[in-house]
Amino acid sequence: MISLQVNFTQTLAKRSGFLTEADIVDFEGEILAHNQCLHDKTGKGYEFLGWQTLPSDISEEELQKLETVATHIQNTADILVVVGIGGSYLGARAVIDALSHHFSAMLSKTERQAPLVIYAGQNICADYLTDLQGILKNKSYAVAVISKSGTTTEPALAFRMLKKDLEERYGKDGAKDRIVAITDARKGALRKLADQEGYQTFDIADDIGGRFSVLTPVGLLPIAAAGFDIRQLVEGAKAMQEFTDTEIDLAKNPISQYAAVRNALYRKGKKIEILAGYHPRLQYFIEWWKQLYGESEGKEHKGIFPAGVNFTTDLHSMGQLIQDGERSIFETVISVGKPTQDMTIEKEKANLDKLNYLARKTIGEVNHMAEKGTMLAHVEGGVPNIRIEIPEITPYTLGQLIYFFEKACAVSGYILNVNPFDQPGVEAYKSNMFALLGKPGFEDKTQKLLARLG
Repeated sequence: MISLQVNFTQTLAKRSGFLTEADIVDFEGEILAHNQCLHDKTGKGYEFLGWQTLPSDISEEELQKLETVATHIQNTADILVVVGIGGSYLGARAVIDALSHHFSAMLSKTERQAPLVIYAGQNICADYLTDLQGILKNKSYAVAVISKSGTTTEPALAFRMLKKDLEERYGKDGAKDRIVAITDARKGALRKLADQEGYQTFDIADDIGGRFSVLTPVGLLPIAAAGFDIRQLVEGAKAMQEFTDTEIDLAKNPISQYAAVRNALYRKGKKIEILAGYHPRLQYFIEWWKQLYGESEGKEHKGIFPAGVNFTTDLHSMGQLIQDGERSIFETVISVGKPTQDMTIEKEKANLDKLNYLARKTIGEVNHMAEKGTMLAHVEGGVPNIRIEIPEITPYTLGQLIYFFEKACAVSGYILNVNPFDQPGVEAYKSNMFALLGKPGFEDKTQKLLARLG
């Protein structure tokens, strides 16, 4: 049974721009049709629907292999460098950060009971790569390089540097023992290199795009190497898959509810969705969500703009705009029932900070009241509020949350009548960058761009 719930009562007819129940129910037939399209693989991008049954399709053999390789990394290295960009690292980082100690970088490997996971290939920054080289200089590390093609500029540059360093330090055979390639099963530069060098490999299925790949080896290997239970993560996703596959009633299906409410708000002029969390661990989960929805929906001059905030921190920066700015936004909150740990506030004799009224309350209680008070203030200010409620942050609940957002994204894309599984606009910057850098085959474009730059 699933523990995730969607609460949309604070989106209903408070004022202009809010919804009526009829606005939501109107989507029921449309969503049923889109779910059937997904099931039958007849909609746009049908060739990239492998993620849809992935939780129930993952085999025991694949899980055992992932755990075996993860254990080898744990026994070999103090640091795992995950090399990838977009969906090739954001999903893993979302889960690892959500489950990790807030100050894991300051803990020893023994205290963490796993390597520290850091990231490369997600930017083109000389300072970042120089700092990375410096921090790895006297550390034992391994690399998980993730790329279908092996030629994406950012990860390819980072991996070239790390591969050279490992080979100089350990020799080709020693480096081979510290590199795992997660790539296309048959083709591409990274597949060719991995086969030539004898790297341990995992396949990225042809029918799963990067931003939907967190429950493949792309996400599962780094998560397992970081010491977290990937079986529970998969089980949580499987529970959400099975429940929402069989429950078609809009009133009971959280995926259908979320897709209906956010699109009903979009049609009312709410063009921006702000995903908010009240736990710092969720920062990169929000970043993963931003890519998932931005890259899936933002096509043909359509799409809800996905933004993210971390409360209560951002209430002291973005809070003013959300409360009193242009009323083109709605807010979705990941509401966590209880923290993993909690502490009680003690009474202080001097009470100079005037906080004794909080004595005997827990920090978790105070955070919950901040969440509820903020919701009420924002709703009163004209910002509809959707709550995605989970009882706690665990591998199992994160698995549910991942699958929930993935499938709701697919349904939402179909409501917008776009292909949620391609990203044609991403290629525009790459083409310009290649031309300006003098990549062979782009010579004609180079001159045109230089003329435009003046």
